[in-house]
Amino acid sequence: MNINDIRKNAFAMPMTCPSYPRGPYHFRNREYLIISYHTDVEALRAVVPEPLQIDPANPVVHYEFIRMPDSSGFGNYTESGQVIGVIDMDGKHANYTHSMYLDDDAPIAGGREIWGFPKKLASPTLNADKDTLIGTLNYGSVRVANGTMGFKHIALETSPEADKMMQTPNYLLKIIPHVDGSPRICELVRYHLNNVDVLEAYTGPAALELFSHVLAPVADLPVRKIVGAKHIIANLTLGLGEVAFDYLQQ
Repeated sequence: MNINDIRKNAFAMPMTCPSYPRGPYHFRNREYLIISYHTDVEALRAVVPEPLQIDPANPVVHYEFIRMPDSSGFGNYTESGQVIGVIDMDGKHANYTHSMYLDDDAPIAGGREIWGFPKKLASPTLNADKDTLIGTLNYGSVRVANGTMGFKHIALETSPEADKMMQTPNYLLKIIPHVDGSPRICELVRYHLNNVDVLEAYTGPAALELFSHVLAPVADLPVRKIVGAKHIIANLTLGLGEVAFDYLQQ
């Protein structure tokens, strides 16, 4: 390969057989179990990066279990993790993705390299068991999260849920090291969900258990009070990101 060929074709690694294709990335029948809870304010302050701010009056974490059976380029996989409610630099209510655990290499590599999603390899599940929607997360052989919700108890209007998903800014902390181990990229990335079509949406009673694990520390944001739960099935496009703050330049 000559230098011009490398510049022209460089997109992802390995260069001759990338772990994922170029986007856009479309998701069909993406199914969410989102259990929202209040946690300790000081625990949030320890993990939310400036210039994002927490709302001390509403220290909310959204614990998510997500089934993605039809994801262009990324395939069929399941994901689980924590999203923190924050206030961004424009004073808008936003989401900061704190942790993500999933079972498929392509979205782990693509999510980390393109956007900076904090993805790690683990074993999440989401399925209906009789009258209960159940989400689980194992890290190796150890259970670190159990989430349950009454199956389709109360239907929600789909249009407001779609509008909220598209209008809410989402933030990530993207870190890529230099070859000497120092930070080469350290950025706060903003992205949106696009073309959201919510097919079904429900709420109902829910419960969440988090268990301590040194390499999957979801329990470091402890559950103090469940404040809501949603079960959503939607089609959407994952939008590409933009740099909202460069820690190495500002």
